[in-house]
Amino acid sequence: MTPPRSTPITVTLVDDYDVVLTGLAHMFDDYRDRVIVSEIAANAELDDVIDIVMYDSFAQPESDHDEIRALVTNPRATHVVVYTWNFDQRLIDDALAQGVTGYLSKTLAARHLVAALERVHAGETVVSESPKRATSNLGLDWPGRREGITDRESEVLALITQGKSNADVATLTYLSPNTVKSYIRSIYRKIGADSRTQAVLWGVKHGFTPDHHRIDHWLGGP
Repeated sequence: MTPPRSTPITVTLVDDYDVVLTGLAHMFDDYRDRVIVSEIAANAELDDVIDIVMYDSFAQPESDHDEIRALVTNPRATHVVVYTWNFDQRLIDDALAQGVTGYLSKTLAARHLVAALERVHAGETVVSESPKRATSNLGLDWPGRREGITDRESEVLALITQGKSNADVATLTYLSPNTVKSYIRSIYRKIGADSRTQAVLWGVKHGFTPDHHRIDHWLGGP
């Protein structure tokens, strides 16, 4: 068990969707004595020295792209953690090879997530067990959740709204092309769309485009 800390860990959350980051930040509400959270865009520079940078993979490139490398090489990021659904061994190996010291599952309960971050901060390399079912922790949030869209459907719709093709979506999410098509059919049914254009317009209207502003200081964060 990780011993209690006298000062909380500073954790910066990185993603381009406010609703995603706000939901994740709320998971730490009961642990503010152990974790202080701030949020930045995925393409923004770090302004403070941070104990842990937590890269949320929702509608973002995975660890086989340059984004993770840029965070790891930033001298202000003491540790970098990937927070994801995707446990393809190639992604895990690539993340660790780049210097990531945590590869954590979105299925983790808040208490287990906090404990994992504390282990990373203490110098361990922590990789979650591959989840049997890729179902997010109930405390998380994502665009379209209130319309009945699942977490993975939401990510697919966000990527489509960004202008990605089905092949792009499959590559970025490590889903098979047939799975992507299945998600898209389900999305169309749920939002009443008959075409990709209608789905994109619905996505733009309902928060599926990347946010270009940030909550810079979350609840007293740095």
